[in-house]
Amino acid sequence: MDKRIFGIETEYGCLPPDSDPFLSPDFISVKAKDWVFYREQLGVVDIHYRGRDEPPGNGGFLFNGGRLYIDMGHVEYATPECSDIFDLVATDRAGEVLVQRALEQLGLAETASFFKNNIDHYTGATFGCHENYLVRREVPFSQVLLPAMLPFFVTRQIFAGSGRVGCHTDIFEYGSAEDEGVTYQISQRADHIVTEIYQWIQFSRAIINTRDEPLADWGLYRRLHLLVGDSNMSEYATALKVGTTALILDLIEEQVVPDIELLDPVQAIRDISRDLTFKWEVQLKDGSYTTAAEVQFYYLELAERYLRGRDEECDWVLKEWRFVLDALLHDPMCLIDRVDWVAKKWLLENFMRQEKLDWHDPWVQSLDLEYHNLNPAKGLYFELRDRGTMKTVVDEERVNRAIVTPPQNTRAWSRAQVMRSLTGQKARYVIDWDSIYVEDEKYLNLDDPFLTYEVETQEFIRECQNPQPPEEPFGK
Repeated sequence: MDKRIFGIETEYGCLPPDSDPFLSPDFISVKAKDWVFYREQLGVVDIHYRGRDEPPGNGGFLFNGGRLYIDMGHVEYATPECSDIFDLVATDRAGEVLVQRALEQLGLAETASFFKNNIDHYTGATFGCHENYLVRREVPFSQVLLPAMLPFFVTRQIFAGSGRVGCHTDIFEYGSAEDEGVTYQISQRADHIVTEIYQWIQFSRAIINTRDEPLADWGLYRRLHLLVGDSNMSEYATALKVGTTALILDLIEEQVVPDIELLDPVQAIRDISRDLTFKWEVQLKDGSYTTAAEVQFYYLELAERYLRGRDEECDWVLKEWRFVLDALLHDPMCLIDRVDWVAKKWLLENFMRQEKLDWHDPWVQSLDLEYHNLNPAKGLYFELRDRGTMKTVVDEERVNRAIVTPPQNTRAWSRAQVMRSLTGQKARYVIDWDSIYVEDEKYLNLDDPFLTYEVETQEFIRECQNPQPPEEPFGK
């Protein structure tokens, strides 16, 4: 497909005030969600069950076309459907601004924090960053797409990882011996991935989730749902992560199928993350050895051969992809302005030198977390950005616009128009990604995420706002 629909779901961690035991992370997350819907009125809250674990009021759709909701005690934000990577970056950033603004309005910004990260150093918990990509149903999912994409996802962390101090130890059968000496890793999620593919999210974290839930026309599309990626603070890393993935999916749909297979993807993803020599050696299925960078170059060169010149966005991704891979071979630390794990490592090492600390000091773990703090006055990423050290790809005006404005070229536009028309009305409604019901009998089908449904939307809004009077009995 010439364009692709994609989106990101981000689970935000929450650190409550030490001084108030009643302000738990769950409580603060719910209050922030309520503020967005009931005080700022930036969306329409669900008035129906979306599942056994999502009762009415648990969340809702926003006027930017995305969703904000509570998932297992923490606030989660899903971007609207996007077909432009810079729209996606802007709407992803909009979620950060939304929850941080809610915290400020609740008067908790000085004592509590939201974090866009994936780990809790103290409990061993992990928070997800789930990427979603629409793919053609005709592509054999298990036989072609999964094996072709696995080596890409395993090695992508060398530029998409957000970095972490230490390791998580209780999910591997190898014991704690090999965990000794692990000071820093390039990925936060690597230690929490235990299998290649799996259907259910909570029970076994896989590189690729195989649940078949397209949220679109079942006959035409399937949704590729990823559990493997880190949450990125760097706008550049987010754009490159999603852009490169979309290009490889383009290749596969055009029957240009990468032919490379790792011997043990789960072990490889962990080994790459922990290798601070930056050699990132991996073993292929045929027994030979290569490196994560060479695997990425293999995918890049296929994409360059078949996709270069297609459009401006594609060429931007190819150019930046090659730039980053070349830099990783030369000196990964020169990517401080683009790659999260590099920027964080540089910050922490400078701090440890100044304070004469080592990687095992709790202070270093605390600073690891502060890199992801969504409060611009506290977050270490924002300090780098404000100094001009971090490369950005969207401006603040575009981010602010994305808080209330949906992408203009996907069905998110239609959903936003209908929601605005329902504001202030007492009509019963059920809003979902692929359909909208009002008063049970009025129905708007949104099966194709590429369409804006402009005509159908206007007709639907008129029908909802001007209900027809009941017909008089025949013969009266």
